Amino acid sequence: MKRNVSILGLLIGLLMPMLGIFIVYLIKFQGVSLGDFASALVRDFDQTAKILSLSILANIIPFIYYTNRRLDLTARGILIATMLYAVLIVLLKFVW
Repeated sequence: MKRNVSILGLLIGLLMPMLGIFIVYLIKFQGVSLGDFASALVRDFDQTAKILSLSILANIIPFIYYTNRRLDLTARGILIATMLYAVLIVLLKFVW
């Protein structure tokens, strides 16, 4: 699919960190149930900010892919989603 639209990049950029959170869960929290993991993320914003920081690294893969394919609008959407996650991380870490 060669679609060069920002909304596709935004959707990819918002969904890839969810996959990253799941990978962090599988690697670091093996003995914890998924429900307990989710409730811990809701309770402890500092831990949530750390896990989100790791999970947005998942956006590197599609960003590089779309940049190398010269689909710059899609790559821009991924970058915008990454910046939105970064703002959320700062808010979680310092405000809430």
